[in-house]
Amino acid sequence: MNTELIGIIAQIVLMVALAWPLGKYISKVYKGEKNWSDFMNPLENSLYKICGIDSKEEMNWKHFLKALLTLNFFLFLWGMLLLVCQSWLPLNPDGNSSQSFHQAFNTSISFLVNCDLQHYSGESGLTYFTQLFVVMLFQFITAATGMAAMAGIMRSMAAKSTKTIGNFWYFLVRSCTRVLLPLSLIVGFIIILQGTPMGFDGKMDITTLEGAKQTISQGPAAAIVAIKQLGTNGGGYFGANSAHPLENPSYLTNMVECISLLLIPMAMIFALGFNLKRKKLAYSIFAVMMFAFLVSTSINVYQEMHGNPRLGAMGITQHGGSMEGKEVRFGSGATALWSSATTVTSNGSVNGMHDSMMPLSGMTEMLNMQINSWFGGVGVGFLNYYVFIIITVFISGLMVGRTPELLGKKVEAREMKIATILALFHPFLILVGTALSAWMFVHASGYVAGEGGWLNNPGFHGLSEMFYEFTSSSANNGSGFEGLVDNTLFWNMSTGLVMILSRFIPIIGQVAIAGLLAKKKYIPEGAGTLKIDTATFGVMTFAVIFIIAALSFFPIQALSTIAEHLSL
Repeated sequence: MNTELIGIIAQIVLMVALAWPLGKYISKVYKGEKNWSDFMNPLENSLYKICGIDSKEEMNWKHFLKALLTLNFFLFLWGMLLLVCQSWLPLNPDGNSSQSFHQAFNTSISFLVNCDLQHYSGESGLTYFTQLFVVMLFQFITAATGMAAMAGIMRSMAAKSTKTIGNFWYFLVRSCTRVLLPLSLIVGFIIILQGTPMGFDGKMDITTLEGAKQTISQGPAAAIVAIKQLGTNGGGYFGANSAHPLENPSYLTNMVECISLLLIPMAMIFALGFNLKRKKLAYSIFAVMMFAFLVSTSINVYQEMHGNPRLGAMGITQHGGSMEGKEVRFGSGATALWSSATTVTSNGSVNGMHDSMMPLSGMTEMLNMQINSWFGGVGVGFLNYYVFIIITVFISGLMVGRTPELLGKKVEAREMKIATILALFHPFLILVGTALSAWMFVHASGYVAGEGGWLNNPGFHGLSEMFYEFTSSSANNGSGFEGLVDNTLFWNMSTGLVMILSRFIPIIGQVAIAGLLAKKKYIPEGAGTLKIDTATFGVMTFAVIFIIAALSFFPIQALSTIAEHLSL
């Protein structure tokens, strides 16, 4: 076994080994049980007092959502204001200009919804001030929002019968102070020691080994890189994202950052088991997600490490596999692992260019986001899976001739309608957006994007680029096939609308389902109760998810990534 494969296996083992104790700790944090981080109580209580919040107030699902949506609406306006005015604000030693209205609209929404789709180059598109007070601020709060939503649903699932699902502000603040902040400090210190900059100096002029002059951007990168990975945000401080040597300097930082992508999403599944006192259920869900992740990783690693078959047929030796668009210091294997980890979550950061990867790697990357239920964003990954649990319970109940029940609560028509709408809403946004962009490219691309349009790669790969952009936007991922010219009015507005709809419509529906089920009468489990913590139910859930994804996306995958693969 070569060292690249050993590195891949080591990273996956460490992810799981660290996630289990972290999940146990997160469960204690949300349940208010005594733990080592209780020294944060005075700070948290001060925040509640300053903001006029009663953290002990129990909220029903409607009040919970009202608080969540109000906070996010205010932050959207905050982000828009700072981005269009950033050239006049402090901490701008490089003199970066303000963003246009439509670019600020896209950027503010993108970081607000945990997507971090970037239609600008990181170090030149923002100032230090907006990197800190828009990007980093949003990366903490949007991750905590997803975690708070899951905490509320866990509270509703754990109760036998209740009209409340906890306090949004309590879960939000604790997610920031007791989970995201301490982990970010640990990751931040590691990458600073490896060479990632953390300061406020302007660009640095250096002389390269060849004698050429080069200007290097600096700034408070380390703080933003840490939370971008841990919070499944993914936005690059530098334009090249984690392929940049200052954002990801060494193989050690690459391992730390790649583990950070999946650490909290994995831990949240274990936290579910501890919170509900149903570890077997958590292990069942984790096994399904882990299986999908390993299949995706195996395909990508094989494709990238074996190289391009067309070059092989020409007798060209590909040392290290397909190295187009990859960093030599990481290699094709570590890049392939990252591409899988970043798309089974809603992270979207890259340590190599997805646009340069083999067609089947691109297909699995898109399928991960199109399914959008394998670990996913912190908190919301399980919420997407929760929708498919509802659908699977309903289908299984019909198959055995029993009233569908989930943890002692009857799943009836209202919950099933909401779940079905949410399951179909994601592919609807992707497919409609892709169809619209394809029509625009054929009929009006030159008008909306200038001469030549927005595609640098026509044919199968050009369709993949547009398909990927809407897939990434709807999955709140943020990565892209960067052959696409995307900083245009059409792409900024269309993906902005897709991002905000695909973030908040599902959360509203998922919390509503949990709230509706929570207040129903609890029915004790009997001999005929459908067990949801078995391998059989896990396989059934996987089948439901895969069938819906295949029916939705196989036709366009056949016209893009699969057709490109067959043309090699």
